[in-house]
Amino acid sequence: MFVLTQLLPIPTLKYMELHLSSDLAAKLSRLAAETGRPQDELIREAMAGYFAEFEHLRESLDSRYDDVKSGRVNPIEGKQAFDHLRKKSKAHRAQRS
Repeated sequence: MFVLTQLLPIPTLKYMELHLSSDLAAKLSRLAAETGRPQDELIREAMAGYFAEFEHLRESLDSRYDDVKSGRVNPIEGKQAFDHLRKKSKAHRAQRS
């Protein structure tokens, strides 16, 4: 019998050590106790949510960058943007009063 390909072990990450501040560790322990769910499950779920949100943010930023590069959207200076937001906020507060 001849072996044409060599099987190489594929390294996989089975365990990862996570260092949390005492405050975060306490919050995690409290949440695990309140929900009855294991801490590692809560961490996996939190990390999955974080990465999903991060991917969404990256897609939004890439899209906005493409809009600016193509000329569909004109960039404005930071001061002008803040002035515009302040004006909108003031108008919104005035409507609620």
